[in-house]
Amino acid sequence: MSDQPHAILTVSAMSAADSFAIEQGVDGRRLMQSAGTGVARAIMSRWAPRSAAVLCGPGNNGGDGWVVGEQLRQAGWAVTIYSAVDRQNLTGDAATCAQEWTGDIHALSDCRLKDHALIVDALFGAGLNRPLEGEPARLSSESQSFDGVCVAVDVPSGLSGDLAPLDGPCFRADLSVTFHRLKPAHLLSPGRQGCGEVVLCDIGIPDGWSETAHPCAMLNHPDLWELPGADVETDAHKHSRGRLCVLAGGYGATGASRLAARAGQIGGAGFVTLLSGQGALNEIASASDSLVARAYDHDADFGEVLADHRASAAVLGPGAGPDERLKQRVLSACRSQIPLVLDADALSVFRDEPDRLFEALHDTCVLTPHGGEFERLFPDLTEKTGDGNKIERTRLAARRCGAVVVFKGADTVIAAPGGDVRVNVHASPRLATAGTGDVLAGLIGAFLAQGQGVYDAASAAVYCHGDAGRRLGMGGSVETVLSCLPQALAHVGGLQGRKAALQRLMRAPV
Repeated sequence: MSDQPHAILTVSAMSAADSFAIEQGVDGRRLMQSAGTGVARAIMSRWAPRSAAVLCGPGNNGGDGWVVGEQLRQAGWAVTIYSAVDRQNLTGDAATCAQEWTGDIHALSDCRLKDHALIVDALFGAGLNRPLEGEPARLSSESQSFDGVCVAVDVPSGLSGDLAPLDGPCFRADLSVTFHRLKPAHLLSPGRQGCGEVVLCDIGIPDGWSETAHPCAMLNHPDLWELPGADVETDAHKHSRGRLCVLAGGYGATGASRLAARAGQIGGAGFVTLLSGQGALNEIASASDSLVARAYDHDADFGEVLADHRASAAVLGPGAGPDERLKQRVLSACRSQIPLVLDADALSVFRDEPDRLFEALHDTCVLTPHGGEFERLFPDLTEKTGDGNKIERTRLAARRCGAVVVFKGADTVIAAPGGDVRVNVHASPRLATAGTGDVLAGLIGAFLAQGQGVYDAASAAVYCHGDAGRRLGMGGSVETVLSCLPQALAHVGGLQGRKAALQRLMRAPV
């Protein structure tokens, strides 16, 4: 799968990829056999033989199911196929594959999931565009309380591959086996939670498919960007590695900005400065020996303050207090054209006039909203009011504001103004604790300060932040996230270093 291995495909793009394969001489039946065999292998590698029910729909997803059933039967499993239509009424490749089945066939209405230990849901694939009805709806409801194993072919039936709302019942899955490339439903909430473990199966679509089947986004991965700071020049000094400024909160509210500053230090910025009011200097100094705090004139133009400190990048918002003074500092910082990360209060302060912020932003700004902040800035692009899934809504938001948008969550989406989008699921639910967003803002700031492009800086920081989260155990806090960041950075840097070494080896003359 060398052709864009991290691509995410919509249902229509996947259909185009299938069509491309057939145009290139790959037989449709061969694609179906490869898909069904891939599902069967995934099942057999995880579970011992047991009573299995394969639920086959009327189309190609059902055709995959007939192949799964035959593969399991040949491996010694006790398999019963329940078909939504009479086998004689099937057409195309599904009909051909169904004719190879030699075991029992029953109608869907005969199926009681409790009579089996494993079910294969091959009723409807990712292209479903209507709610389940009748027997499929009944069986999907039964699957919610079924205490055996549920395996979905492509996506659980009742779920659209594009994650368009179907407003109806949906099968649950312990395992979903999809083909060629991931679909939005495998990555975005709430579809991701219903898919269980997701396995991607190569079915033999030849390279070149992406010329006609354009990805809607990319799965965020270290293959797509370089980690800044992995290699430090021998003559580097603290100022050459970038100067990051973080706007501190007032007295008693400096914790969030201190977290951002600490993440900036760990992320490799050579000199990190907390810009503080006079009253908070002692609080910052007493909290950490390593953080540098400098007082600034609250009446001064904040862009000039950043210039005076020779800032390579700045983080504004964590713990800053959403008042008119912050609003003016954000607008002034934007005028300076310094790369900026705007987080938390720096976003919320514009809730009543988001267009004023958008007009001030430039193309080296990053906005890092969580769901509530996104809704306040883009009220017409929410799940309830906007069209499309989170990928499309974030893409529209980035185009509208002219900056990179990092829409945080279990499925963090990073979008650039030009339309490029990456989806990050390399993270952990344990990151859902206070302060972790401040750490992410500081890490993005550190990468920007080191000169990385804004889209890649955001993508790399989100991935490394998520990798640190995956290292958390029970009782982990934001302080633990900070302590795990060096390990995460070393891990990602090591991955990229080993890949680069392998590529050099492959290019070396024999």
